[in-house]
Amino acid sequence: MRYYLDAEFNGFGGALISIGLAPENADHPRFYGAVECRDPTPWVAAHVLPVLDTEPVAYEALQDAFADYLGPDPHPVLVADWPEDIVHAARLLATSDGRRLIVSAVSFELAEVVSFSSAELSHVPHNAYHDAVALRTFCMARRGMNGATSE
Repeated sequence: MRYYLDAEFNGFGGALISIGLAPENADHPRFYGAVECRDPTPWVAAHVLPVLDTEPVAYEALQDAFADYLGPDPHPVLVADWPEDIVHAARLLATSDGRRLIVSAVSFELAEVVSFSSAELSHVPHNAYHDAVALRTFCMARRGMNGATSE
């Protein structure tokens, strides 16, 4: 299945703050999680943290939850609009002691999103899950698929 991905991070190249997956099948459970953001940039403090809408957990707990969510899918495809979102998702699948958390193959796709703006299309801009839903809606509409919802 395809999962539309968004991540929020502490400035360009910064640490992960939150990550959301909106599955192509809107009836499938969603994924959303966050970690504590120490020393947020002013922009993050003003725009991301106020809309986090979940309690942060330890990075290792987020890794386990992310792997558990993707684990049952034999070939998940994670679709993002920004390369750094993919980087953060991939990092969640590798532990600090060099283990890979899921055994199935995971594919990543960088979507063609010339006219996409999560700030304009998301119901809650800068919330990783809502931005992922906006990306799903945009991409599925461009592909002419039914089921593009705007949760």
